[in-house]
Amino acid sequence: MRKRSRRFLKISQQFDKTLIYDPRDAVTLLKKFSNVNFNETVEAHVCLGLDPKYADQQLRSTVILPKGSGKIIRVAVITQGETIKEALSAGADIVGSNDLIQEIIKGRLDFDKLIATPDMMLLIAKLGRILGPRGLMPSPKSGTVTKDIKNAIHEFKAGKLEYKLDRTGIVHVPIGKLSFQFDDLIYNLKALQESIDSNKPSGSKGKYWKSLYLSSTMGPGISINFNTLKDLKLG
Repeated sequence: MRKRSRRFLKISQQFDKTLIYDPRDAVTLLKKFSNVNFNETVEAHVCLGLDPKYADQQLRSTVILPKGSGKIIRVAVITQGETIKEALSAGADIVGSNDLIQEIIKGRLDFDKLIATPDMMLLIAKLGRILGPRGLMPSPKSGTVTKDIKNAIHEFKAGKLEYKLDRTGIVHVPIGKLSFQFDDLIYNLKALQESIDSNKPSGSKGKYWKSLYLSSTMGPGISINFNTLKDLKLG
């Protein structure tokens, strides 16, 4: 069993772990409990009634956080021809063609998101063993294989995130920084809930949402009433 610090245990004693909290109250508690000297990330952990062993119960999609992620995203683009200029003018941090592929093979991985145009995918296939384990392999499902390079760069820079179901049926998604305004975290959480609902797999059976927890980097998980979140109306 993982040993908890005295700081963590002290925080855990300040709220009732048997209760299911309103999303607003949970965010208030996370802000109240934070006593570390860095800006913590707030994460949502969603347990769904899905079995990832079945193809029709897979969940992999993207969400654009309306208030951003709070993280500076370094975007790399692999393309060719005139699209290289387009990617640079759209704000990509690293742009290249076969030369960038060779740099990645040699170990260059100083980026958070890799976008590619469809005409480069045959060449990029050789990077699967390098990029796959790091979650960086371009994919049409995640919006990282596209002809619309300009829009893709802008979306990922603005806070577009990819999420997917893990082997235990849970989705883990960072929804912003603890320093965010209260309402901004709620807006981002609501956007995630709507995305998960709209991408419900065809093979889903029975109860779709099983539990939802919010936590910060160094804070405890707080159980959220996901029905309250679904009914939440944002102005």
